[in-house]
Amino acid sequence: MFLKERLFLSEAFVALVIGILSGPLVTNAINPYTWQDHDEITKQLTRCIIAIQVMAVGIELPKHYFKKEWLTMLMFLLPVMIFMWLISGMFIWALIPPISYVLANSVVKGRFAEKHVPAHIRNALSAESGANDGMGFPFLFLAIFLIGEDTVGVAVGKWIYVTCLFQIVLSCVIGVVVGYLARKILQWSEKHHLIDKPSFLSFAIALALFLMSMTGFSGSDDVLACFVAGNAFSWDAWFRKETEEAHFQEVIDMMLNLAIFVYIGAIIPWSEFTNASIGLAPWRLVVLAIMILLFRRLPIVLLLKPAMPSIKTYREAAFSGWFGPMGVGAVFLSKIAKEELEHVYAGQPLPVSIQVINPVVLFIVLSSVLVHGTTIPLFKLGKRIRSRTLSIT
Repeated sequence: MFLKERLFLSEAFVALVIGILSGPLVTNAINPYTWQDHDEITKQLTRCIIAIQVMAVGIELPKHYFKKEWLTMLMFLLPVMIFMWLISGMFIWALIPPISYVLANSVVKGRFAEKHVPAHIRNALSAESGANDGMGFPFLFLAIFLIGEDTVGVAVGKWIYVTCLFQIVLSCVIGVVVGYLARKILQWSEKHHLIDKPSFLSFAIALALFLMSMTGFSGSDDVLACFVAGNAFSWDAWFRKETEEAHFQEVIDMMLNLAIFVYIGAIIPWSEFTNASIGLAPWRLVVLAIMILLFRRLPIVLLLKPAMPSIKTYREAAFSGWFGPMGVGAVFLSKIAKEELEHVYAGQPLPVSIQVINPVVLFIVLSSVLVHGTTIPLFKLGKRIRSRTLSIT
C-alpha cells in the first residue's frame, strides 16, 4: 500500500516482482510449469479474473456512459484497435493482444489517479480497456482462420458468422438482457427486503460467474458478455451509488490484481528468452518491446484526438495513448491462440510460430508492467491539464 499510494507504483508491478522472486528464477517456491495442464490452468485463471473485473468496470462507469461517449469508444474500439493489431503484426508474427483492464486499473484507480487524472480520462480508459479484452477475439480468430482454412473466402465467412456474429453480437445481446434482468430483480429484492447486505455487495461477482458459465456453455465471448452486462446492470447508476461507500469492489480488485500478477511473475519463461533455436535473443526482445510500447498505440491516439470528444487536449491524448498496458488480457488470448493453432497443426511438427507465443507475449507483458507501472508519476495531469490546451501545428 505504501508503494502504491506514496511512490505511485502500481500493485501489478509490486506483485510481478514478488512473483518473479517466488518463481523458478529465484526461490522456486511457485513453479506452475510443474503442474499438469498448466496452460489450461493459466487460461481459466486469467479468464475468471478478467470476467469479474470487466463486470466491475462496466458497473463503475457513469450513468448512460456509452450513450454519451459513443464516438470516443467507437474510435478506441475500431481504428485504434485495428492500428494496434497492424503495427504489432509489423514487428512480430503473432498477435500482441489488446489493452488489459486489470493492468489499466493501476492507471485509473488510486490516490494518484484521483488527484492527477481527470475523471473523463479515467472513465474513457476504463471503458475502453473493459470492452476490448472481449473485442480482441475478432483480431485473434481472423488470423487463425486464415491459417487454418483452405481458402480466404471460407476463412472470412467463418470469421463473420462464428466470431463476429456468434461470439461478439450474441455475447452483447446476452449481456444486455442478463444485465437488465439482474438489475430489475435486484431492485425488486432490495425493495422487498429479500436480500441481505453481504449478498447485495457480492451480487456483481455472482453475476459474472453466472455469465461465464452461461456464455461458456454456448461458446460465446464470456468476457465481452460480462462487460456489457455490467454496463446494462448499472445503466441507471443505482447499484453503483448503493455500493460506493462499501469499498467492497476495491478490495476484490486489489486481491485479484495481486494474485494474478504474482502468478504471471512465476510463469515468465526466462530460459526461453535466449532460445536461439526459435529465433529469440534478449536484444531482439528488448527492441521488440521498445517498438511495441512506443508505436503500437500512442501515434494513432494522438492522430484521432480531434475525433474523440472525451479527450480534451493533446496532453490528455498523450496520456491515453501511452497508458495502453498489456497484461492479463494478453496472457489469456495468447493461451487461446496457442490452443487453436495446435489444433490447426495437429499431426504436424510444431511450428516456430506456436513455440514463440508464450515467451514473446510474456516478455511484452513484463516490459509493459515494468514501464507503465513505474512511469505513472511522469504524467501529472491534474489542474495543469484542465487549464491549458496544447496544440500541434
